[in-house]
Amino acid sequence: MTHDTMRALIPVVLAATLLAGCSSPSGSGTDADPGKNGDSAPSKTAESAPVKAAAKGLTLGGPGSACELPVTFDLAADWKPQAVEIEPGSDLAALAGQGSATMVCEIDAKPAGNIGYLRVWQGKGSGTAPRAALEDFVAGDPNAAEAVYQETRAGAVAAAEVTYTVDAELLDEQKTERAFAVATPDGPVVVHLGGLDSEEHRQMLPTYELAKRTLELG
Repeated sequence: MTHDTMRALIPVVLAATLLAGCSSPSGSGTDADPGKNGDSAPSKTAESAPVKAAAKGLTLGGPGSACELPVTFDLAADWKPQAVEIEPGSDLAALAGQGSATMVCEIDAKPAGNIGYLRVWQGKGSGTAPRAALEDFVAGDPNAAEAVYQETRAGAVAAAEVTYTVDAELLDEQKTERAFAVATPDGPVVVHLGGLDSEEHRQMLPTYELAKRTLELG
């Protein structure tokens, strides 16, 4: 089994193991490759209806938190963060890398009633611009398409953001994913929201937006 196939299996395995214990039938989550039309709009969006703002839970990223990061941001209530530590050279190590970034924190939405993750990735190079970090990140997933980039802010920090689709063949559909990136002295940080499908992604957007709105450099 190739690493690309293993990556594609993640949301399917997630659905099989979690749907039995979760009342919501929706979901979303993987990562994506370079958008084939860098300025085209995704063919499917996750913006079909308004979603309530997320209630604040803990603050992640500082000393003593579940994931110590070069940034801090607020999480929505009931989301469960866990630092990602994978042995170099293992089969799982390939799944924890996308482009030149490495997954360092995984924040599980299941305790809050959704199926998916908010994931934090650490890139290399303190001088890497946010958009360059995102382009490299998206290029690391061979299933991504229709990437749309924009300049934005995460808290008071200059940032770039991308929305794109992933062709999840094993689910027989496309789904929306997005990420934002900021530059830090320790290299770029990418915060990515996937989900089992586009509807689950939409339902989890408030947590992503809360993280972006409250982000500060550590």
